[in-house]
Amino acid sequence: MTVLDAVRAARDDVMRGYYVAIVAGVGLAVSAFFPWVLIGDSALGGLPGIAGFWIFGLGVLATVLATLSLITRKNSRHPLLIIGLTAFGILFIGYRFLERAATEEAWAVAQATQIVAGQSISEPLVAMTGFGVYGGLMGSAVLVLFGLTIVVRRVADPYPEPEDDDL
Repeated sequence: MTVLDAVRAARDDVMRGYYVAIVAGVGLAVSAFFPWVLIGDSALGGLPGIAGFWIFGLGVLATVLATLSLITRKNSRHPLLIIGLTAFGILFIGYRFLERAATEEAWAVAQATQIVAGQSISEPLVAMTGFGVYGGLMGSAVLVLFGLTIVVRRVADPYPEPEDDDL
């Protein structure tokens, strides 16, 4: 089976939407390895911290859940919605706290350095958003939107028709 055949099979699959959830879960897990806040030469957030482990675990869980849904042909959009909302909340609130703490620490270090050196007080370094936050928020937003599709569409039968394999 070539790559082109696999793409054709995925395109014709009844549950092809779960491929989007798999990619979003992988993106969420990968975002835990990237920094969330950049301040000067320092990179903060991500996997050494507790929030990074949670984001990585939720990304792996979403990927496994979407893959199992493809294999078993059973619907798992509600759990993916919960995973997406949890990851979005952890990333958003964690980033806001991390940004504030990093800015306050940079301000304190800059003030102390300037006072010890006897120089006039200057502006501290500004905290910038890292790629990990953007990737994680995008992956979790896709999972939330994917999970909401079953609520918005109000599908009468959320499970696909069983395929007739006896032919």
